[in-house]
Amino acid sequence: MGTTNTSPIRVKVGDSVFFRSLGTIYRVLTDSVNGTAGVVEHTLEPNSLGAPMHKHTHEDEISYVLEGELSAIQNGNVEIARPGQFIVKPREIFHTFWNASQQRIRFLEFITPGQFQYYFAEMAPYLLPGQPPQLERIKETAARYGLIVDPYGANEIVQRYGLKPLS
Repeated sequence: MGTTNTSPIRVKVGDSVFFRSLGTIYRVLTDSVNGTAGVVEHTLEPNSLGAPMHKHTHEDEISYVLEGELSAIQNGNVEIARPGQFIVKPREIFHTFWNASQQRIRFLEFITPGQFQYYFAEMAPYLLPGQPPQLERIKETAARYGLIVDPYGANEIVQRYGLKPLS
């Protein structure tokens, strides 16, 4: 009969950066907590939209702002979070987020369950700087993760806040 290691996996801050993708730093891999959660750190440049309008069908997200001011919209309500504040984005609700300020922002994203954190790494080859996005590959990847995207849903946000649109 085999034995099972029941010791908790400890992730120290210095050891927690596993790989980077799309401005995302992986802080706690979902595999280290049996898939129940994942933690990533995002950065968002000034006057930038973070994602198209979308909703998750499998996971909830909680954003915790480290630096700057993060804005999000869901159910028609705009929320703004500053350092030390959270924005909760439950599954099945369309949302997007942006940086309307003149400084780069940093925030942690807690994802439950955590498998979605790997979406960012899978998308990176299809969104290379200076090249057109590979839309068919992006759609396939989003579908595999249960992500529903409204490609035009954030147009009003981009115009209202003078944001750089996603390429």
